[in-house]
Amino acid sequence: MQNAYESHLEKSEANYTPLTPLSLIARTAFVYPRHTSVIHGERRYTWAETYERSRRLASALRAAGIGTGDTVAVMASNTPEMVEAHFGVPMSGGVLNTLNTRLDAEAIAFMLQHGDAKVLISDTEFSSTIEPALARLAVRPKVIDIDDPQAPGGKRLGELDYEKFIAGGDPAFEWKHPADEWQAISLNYTSGTTGNPKGVVYHHRGAYLNALSNIIDWGMPQHAVYLWTLPMFHCNGWCFAWTMAANAGTNVCLRRVEAKPILDAIRAHKVSHYCGAPIVHAMLINAPEELKKGISHKVSCLVAAAAPPASVIEGMQRMGFDITHVYGLTETYGPAAVCAKHAEWDALDIGRRTERNGRQGVRYTCEEGMTVMDPETMTEVPWDGETMGEIMFRGNITMKGYLKNPKATDEAFAGGWFHSGDLAVMQADGYVKIKDRSKDVIISGGENISSLEVEDTLYRHPAVLAAAVVAQPDPRWGETPCAFVEIKPEVTVTEAELIEHCRAHLARFKAPKRVIFGELPKTSTGKIQKYLLRERAKSTHAIE
Repeated sequence: MQNAYESHLEKSEANYTPLTPLSLIARTAFVYPRHTSVIHGERRYTWAETYERSRRLASALRAAGIGTGDTVAVMASNTPEMVEAHFGVPMSGGVLNTLNTRLDAEAIAFMLQHGDAKVLISDTEFSSTIEPALARLAVRPKVIDIDDPQAPGGKRLGELDYEKFIAGGDPAFEWKHPADEWQAISLNYTSGTTGNPKGVVYHHRGAYLNALSNIIDWGMPQHAVYLWTLPMFHCNGWCFAWTMAANAGTNVCLRRVEAKPILDAIRAHKVSHYCGAPIVHAMLINAPEELKKGISHKVSCLVAAAAPPASVIEGMQRMGFDITHVYGLTETYGPAAVCAKHAEWDALDIGRRTERNGRQGVRYTCEEGMTVMDPETMTEVPWDGETMGEIMFRGNITMKGYLKNPKATDEAFAGGWFHSGDLAVMQADGYVKIKDRSKDVIISGGENISSLEVEDTLYRHPAVLAAAVVAQPDPRWGETPCAFVEIKPEVTVTEAELIEHCRAHLARFKAPKRVIFGELPKTSTGKIQKYLLRERAKSTHAIE
């Protein structure tokens, strides 16, 4: 029998609308039409103009045959066109697939084919990758070229350039909310370090909620000025393209992630917020002091990785930048956890404050659950800071699943939780602290060694710029730690000195048995590619 609260109280257009981040730009364009939305070199747009350009894009895509559920791929740097794609593509009913600009032609071809891309919007800078990728396809998508004046050149591959394409669109295009907020809004491929990458599908509801969670959990004031150091192709820029529409803020675009243009932009535009992997923050910490002059306003930054080195957190604090640690995966729309700060931590010395701020923390406001479980029994580990388990998520900012891959989807959601693959402990206050990726734990003589713990110790040596620790084969112990290290410019240090440094701060069996110097391979988002280092450690060990 229906209760009184259900009888005659039905959903209608008056009291229910499916959630979508498209409504965020519509509101901001109405309330703050003349506020600057995007800065890119000499180009400037207001929110009214960005909304109009996005609607033109949507209209032109519809005229090109894009409808609900059709994929529109974009291969682009952080430019105004990429901001507009985050609105214009879903306004057309399409699904936005942002492509990693550092991948090779084979990987891009796989994604275009697997995602059934009907249209490809591509920056001419990447034509040397896109052209051979298209040649591998049996069915070629319609290609639209972005011809950005700041691009270093490249070849046009399409029938039209972007500006001519959207010029044919209707600036008053009447887009509609999705019929169901569960409808796909974007497709993001995982890194695919082994085998083909998996296509992670986001929905309108999750994109809307994570856009708002970014504001809430970072404490962003209205009209923030956000610098795009994070690639917009990575988890849709952690949903920040949609966040900045909700915030009525300003997007400052950046094609190159280098210390000078970053610091120049922060100074020139009074940038208040930016995001990045630890390597990006370390780059700024180690930049020449003259580049940092003239930045006197507060700058807030998000750092995300399995565990940012303590030296990065301390270094940013000493620069006067306010750093907050977030954690997540492609499958959780980017950040889904935050190391929520407490006022009493301010009274702690920098070392203890760094320890607290370096944890993965607690669930985002708009995520329903985050915990650490034994993946076999699906029971929570005790809050003792010692018992390791796997980080699990559940809720509205967890992906729909993997495109065309029900087996992987079922495995990821086994037991009603999303399995992250990250090993962690629950500390006494309920905060999560990562110990390692399951594949990165080094098992030496039956003892588990956290590669992250060894890396954190290496980062505390004043000569170390970047470090990664992986397992190398050992005839006696099975595996032992092998460290790959980048040294700061004009600094020298020996292998023996770094090993002794680790022995002074760790149990001796945890110290690396070997240190290899040189530049570390990194992804386009600044993450160190450990799978390459693992192979190198195996091969060089065999040779020696």
